[in-house]
Parts: sequence; structure tokens; C-alpha cells
Amino acid sequence: MGNKKKMFGKPLSLAALLTASLAAAPAFAQTAPPAPATASAPAATTAPAASATQAAPSTPAAPGTTPAPTAAAPSAPSGPTPLTVYGIQLNAQIDAGVTFNPAGPSDGINFGHLFTDRANDPVMNQLLLTAQHPIDPKSKTIDIGFDVQVLYGTDGRYTHYLGEFNYLTSTYYQLTLLTANVQMHLPYITQGGIDLKLGQYPTPLGYETIDPSTNPFYTHSYIFNFGLPFTHTGGYAVAHVSDVLDIYAGGDSGTNTTIGNGDNNSAPAALGGFNLTLMGGNLTILALTHIGPENPSSVVPGADGYMRAYNDAVITYKASDKLTLTTELNWARDAYGVKGSPANGFGIAGYASYALTDKLTLNGRAEVFRDDNGFFVAGYTSSLAAINALGGKPAVGVVSYGANTYTELTAGLTFKPTMPAPVANLLFRPEIRWDHAYGPAPFNSGTSNNQVTVAADMVLGF
Repeated sequence: MGNKKKMFGKPLSLAALLTASLAAAPAFAQTAPPAPATASAPAATTAPAASATQAAPSTPAAPGTTPAPTAAAPSAPSGPTPLTVYGIQLNAQIDAGVTFNPAGPSDGINFGHLFTDRANDPVMNQLLLTAQHPIDPKSKTIDIGFDVQVLYGTDGRYTHYLGEFNYLTSTYYQLTLLTANVQMHLPYITQGGIDLKLGQYPTPLGYETIDPSTNPFYTHSYIFNFGLPFTHTGGYAVAHVSDVLDIYAGGDSGTNTTIGNGDNNSAPAALGGFNLTLMGGNLTILALTHIGPENPSSVVPGADGYMRAYNDAVITYKASDKLTLTTELNWARDAYGVKGSPANGFGIAGYASYALTDKLTLNGRAEVFRDDNGFFVAGYTSSLAAINALGGKPAVGVVSYGANTYTELTAGLTFKPTMPAPVANLLFRPEIRWDHAYGPAPFNSGTSNNQVTVAADMVLGF
């Protein structure tokens, strides 16, 4: 099903893959990685998927990304000093890895994955280039900044904005303009002022992000992949009401879309929610909702009248200097769903991170995700299947297995050695993961209810 052509003629080591990637982009060897933002660092998740065999269901919006839950808008970066030219910070980051699947699925897909869905193929997930002038959210005067990020790699299949660079290539390696926005800090009205963002940006919903350096694992959760948007075109504000409360409000064109011909319908969407910072910063609660029509008008009659709501809450508790616990609660609902029958996705994920040393962290994740109408969870067996589905084109290469309940357990390590300049960060993340489905068998090309994967990646930033 779809294009199963290998990206490599023979297996490559991660070191060789990174060496080849760097050799192909020498101009970026002096840049430094993007610093995580405090409230809306770049990062995506998804849009639901419809079964390839269903007659004219709403088609899936391609999956999306999300920033780690924190209270404020992007702050000035910390850590290694980035390369700065005329006040503009220039950064580069490479993520490359491999996800081994002992079952060797015949369609080449690790079902339940997106960014790591290529079974047994070493890949460069992303080369991320950033130019930014971050704002200072604590400034006592007006501060203006911007952020531009270009992504190239296999992750680009799922991080497209509809109508932008969608068909530059037909391979698994694709180019996307991930962020292009202006930001402003206004020290007025509320205690901490108001931060504004206008343009294109990864969604502020969720725990995991498109930026691999802010995630505990190489593979992503079902919530990230299928229960949230990845990106938006529009704007939102974060009002810092007090040291405890931040309020979010904004509007955009929808999930993974732009404006005009880059939107798959003609209606806008809205975003809102809050962040609480409690117990001296040891407990944070980020609760956000994004709602609006998301189905393509070319597929769903009266698409503008069918709302899709993404609701997500991330609760993070720093139990000690070494132990951090996070719980994510998710509910996605599409009013049209499958052939006019509404669809719901319900998810809960728990994370635990324990710092064994200042360089080595042990991570665990346990998750349950219910797709009650077979609308949200899908696999994409061809390189352009996700963007075609988002735009309402025939669902060729989209695989779905109907209503199902999925669980996954993941355990892994993050090793972050100290590196000399110009390297700003280096991460190694080995992991083992078990997926199980309680309904129809979706794994190993639809032949098994269980899937075991062993994965590892390397994130290198300058």
C-alpha cells in the first residue's frame, strides 16, 4: 500500500546519518538550538483520520505539535550563548534516529506512530533552522520580537500548513515553514502584562512538542499524534494576570491550515484557556481548548457548521529536585465524524522523569486513548497521504481500523553529555515501547493486537 521505497539502501548508524546530514548543510554548523519557550514554544499534534474504506467521511487533518506546559509566553533563552547577528539569534538542530519493529510490518508502518512511523528505517526526522529575536515577558517597556523556523526531514510530512510547500517533493523528506510570527510584550493592564503572537506557530495545547529537544522520548503519545492540532495561522494573547494565573485567548484559521486557498473550509476557529502556577512553581496546570470547523468543504457538505473541539489539560508536579510527574488529559470531538456520526477521542497519559545524575534521566510514560468511531487514529502509508487528507483529496494511503482503545507503555533514558562549543546541546534517547489495541488488530499491517518497538535517536544542536 502506497510508496514503500526505502530511504536508504543499507542500514546506517546514527553517527553516520548525522555526519551525512551535517555534511549536506555546512552553512548551519555555527548556529545554536532554539531555546524552549515558557508558554508556547514550537512544537504540533494532529487531526483525525478517516478510514480509507469509508465513503466520504471527514478526512483527517494532518497531525500537529505542542509546547511544554508553562505559564508565560516565550522568554529570552538560557544556556549556551547562541550565535547572534545584529540582534538576531541563529540556531540549528538535527534529530536523527531509527525505530526497530521486530515484526517487520509488510506496509512498513509502525501503526500508532507518526513522526516515528517508518519501521526499521534510519531517518533524519528534522533539520530545524531558527532565526529569532525573543521577547522578554518581564520587560517593563514594550518589547517586540519574531521567530522564523524552517524544518526539513521526515517530520515535514505531518507539520505542513495546507497551501504552503506541500508538494515540493513527493519523498518522505519534506520541507515546511514551521513558524513565522511576530511577538510583542505589552507591560499594561495586568500585573505581568500581555504577550501577543501573530502569524504561524505550533499549537500551545499539550505536553509534547514538535521540537524534539523538549520531549522525554523519541516516539510520541497518541494524544500528541491524534488528539491535538500541530500548528495554527492566526494569533493569540497571554495575559499574565498574577503570579498564579495566566489567561489565553486567540483566533486562527483552524488546524494545520493557513488562509485563503490554504484553508480547507471558510470558517475561523478560536482558542482559550488558562495556566495556573501553584506551590511556588512546583505545580502547574495548563488547560486549553481549540474549537472550530476543521473538515474539508470538498468532502463534507456544510463543513463550516460542524465543530471540532480539542480540549487538553497538562498537570505537572515537581515532587523533588530529581522527580517530576506529569498527567495529560485529552478530549477531542468532531461533530461530523464518520458519515455524520459524531466522533470522540479520549486520552490520558502519565509521565515520570527521574534524574539519576545531572546528565542522565530515566523516563516513563503510560497512556490510554479511546477512538470511539475510528476517526482519529490512522496510519499513512504514502509520503503525501497526510497532506492530501487534510486538503480533502482521496484518502489513498490512509489506513484506519475503526473504533478501538489503545494503550502504550514506554520506558527510556535521556543522556545529555557536556559538550564544548559550538555544540549547544547533545541528547541520546534510547527507549522501548509496547502498544496494545483492545479492538480490531491494527498492528503489523492489521494482523496483531500488540506491537513492540525499540527506538533511539540523537538530537544535536548548535
